[in-house]
Amino acid sequence: MTGELPVTPAGPVSPGPAPADPNSPGPVPLAAVAAPRVLPADESKAEPETRLSRKKAAGRRRVRSIARVIAAGMALVMLVGTGILWTYLRSTDNAFAQIAALDLDSTDVVNPEQQYGDETYLIVGTDTRIGASGLVGAGTVADAEGARSDTVILVNIPADRSRVVAVSFPRDLDIERPVCNAWDPATGEYSSETYGEASGDKLNAAYALGGPKCLVKVIQKLSGMRVGHFVGIDFAGFEQMVDTIGGVEVCTTEPLIDSELGPVLPQAGRQTISGQTALNYVRARYVESEGTGDYGRIKRQQLFLSALLRQALSGHVLLDPTKLNGFIDAFTANTFVENVRTQDLLSLGQSLQGVEAGAVTFLTVPTSGTNEWGNEIPRLDDIDAIFKAIIEDLPLPGEEVPVERTSTPPAPEPLAASVPELAAVSPYSIAIHVSNASNQSGLAAVTANTLTQYGYTVSGTGNYTGSSAGVVVRYPVGYEAEAATVAASLPGAVVTEATDVTAGVEVVLGSQFDGTVLAPPAVGTPITDVHLSGADPGVELPPDLSYTNAGDDTCA
Repeated sequence: MTGELPVTPAGPVSPGPAPADPNSPGPVPLAAVAAPRVLPADESKAEPETRLSRKKAAGRRRVRSIARVIAAGMALVMLVGTGILWTYLRSTDNAFAQIAALDLDSTDVVNPEQQYGDETYLIVGTDTRIGASGLVGAGTVADAEGARSDTVILVNIPADRSRVVAVSFPRDLDIERPVCNAWDPATGEYSSETYGEASGDKLNAAYALGGPKCLVKVIQKLSGMRVGHFVGIDFAGFEQMVDTIGGVEVCTTEPLIDSELGPVLPQAGRQTISGQTALNYVRARYVESEGTGDYGRIKRQQLFLSALLRQALSGHVLLDPTKLNGFIDAFTANTFVENVRTQDLLSLGQSLQGVEAGAVTFLTVPTSGTNEWGNEIPRLDDIDAIFKAIIEDLPLPGEEVPVERTSTPPAPEPLAASVPELAAVSPYSIAIHVSNASNQSGLAAVTANTLTQYGYTVSGTGNYTGSSAGVVVRYPVGYEAEAATVAASLPGAVVTEATDVTAGVEVVLGSQFDGTVLAPPAVGTPITDVHLSGADPGVELPPDLSYTNAGDDTCA
C-alpha cells in the first residue's frame, strides 16, 4: 500500500431517455453537457484551440475552485468560531466569583424613570490582606483584619451610550451608615448579626463591616442612582491585569515619593509602569506634595484609568489577542461580581464603539475639610447637583460632548404642582403600555386587565428593564391630559415626560404598588391633584468641582 487512492476507469455514461430522432447519434457525453464549447459566429474564422488557451482555461477553473473552497472554509470558521466564542463566554462567566451586593428596589433611587436604559456600575478596589493580596505588598492580616473599600467609583453610562461618567468617593467620606448585616470577606457570606445605624462613620467602614451590600446602600443614598451592577477587585487582581497588557504609561511633573511606600516614581516624566509600581502608584496616600486627604490619590487613580482607556482604544490591547485574553482571564479570576456577565460586557462594549476617550469624564465628590474624627465632610447640596446632572444627562465640566449637546436647551415653562387647566379625557382614547418593574410575576397582566375593565385601551404589557419603587406614568409631549387621566386612576403615581415614549402613555409598576386601580374621572373633569414633571432646565454645578477628562494626556 502506498497510501494513494486507487484509480477507477471511467465507465460508460448512463443513457438518458431515447432520442426522438431515430437518426440521432445517441446519448450525449456528460462532459459536453457540463461544459459546452461556444463557437464563434463565423466558424471558418475560428482560431484553433492552443496549448496556451487550454492553460488559461484550466487556470480560470482552478481559481473558481479555490474561491469555492475559501468560501466554504470561511463559513466553517464562522460556525466553529461562534461555538468557540459561546464556549469561551460561558467559561468566562463561570470564572466570576458571585457576591450579593445589589438593592434594586431601593427607595433611595431618585427619578428612576429618567434612569431607564442606563447602565450603572459600582466598582470597588478592595484593600484586603487575605491570600494573594498579602503577597503583593498590601500588608498582612496582622496589620489590618477584614477588608476595606480602598477605591470606590460609580460609573454611569446613559441609555444613548453617548458618554461615560465615573464618580470617585473618598474612602474617609463621612456617612450615615444604615443597618447592615455583618460580612465575612474571607467567605463572601453575610451573617444574621447586624450593625445598627451610625452617624459619623467612614465610607470605608461601611464596606469593612457590612460588605458590598452595605456599601451599595450608602452609595445609592448619596447619589440617588440605581446601582445595577457590582464589581469588586483586589490588589493581586489589579497587579496581574496591568502586567498582562504590558504596563500603562503615566506621566508626572515631579518624583512621586510616599512616606510609607517610599519612592514610587523616583524620576519625573513619562514612563510605563506595571506590577508593584503600578499598584503603589494608585495606592500611595502619604505624598507630601499632595497635602492631606485622599484627593491626590484619587486624581492619580483617575489619570491611570484614563491612560489605560486610551491605550485600549488605541488598539494596543483590543487588537492584541494575547494581551486581551490575558487581561480578561486576570479580570475574571480576581473579581467578585453581581449582575455582571461577559456577554453583557461585550454588548455594552459594542454599543460604546463610537465613544472616544474625550467623552469619558472622571469626577470627585466634593468635601469641605475634615471633622474631629478625620472624616471628609461631604458637601451634600453640591453632591445632589452633580448626580442630578448625571441622571438628566446634562453637560459636565471638561467633557467633550457632541455638537448637539453643547447648547443649553431653553428652559421649559414651569409646571405647577396643581394643573387645573388639564381636564380628564375619555379612557377609550388612551393607549397604555403596562410595564412591570417589581419582582411580582404577572403584575402587569393583572393590572392591564383591571385598566381594560375601566375602559382604557391596553396596547401591550412587558417587563421594565429599570427599577421603580412606586408607580410612574411616562408620557411624550402632547399627551399631558392623557397621562394625568391615567395617573388619577393610580393613587400616588408620579407623572413624567419621557422622550422614548412616542405615543400614548407607559405605566411602570414598581415594587411598592399595591394593586389599587380607581375608576377614571369623568370626561372634562379638571385634574388638580396630579403633578406633571417636565424636563429640568439644568443645575448649577460647583465651580471647584475636580474632574479629569480621559482624553487629556497632558503631564500632571
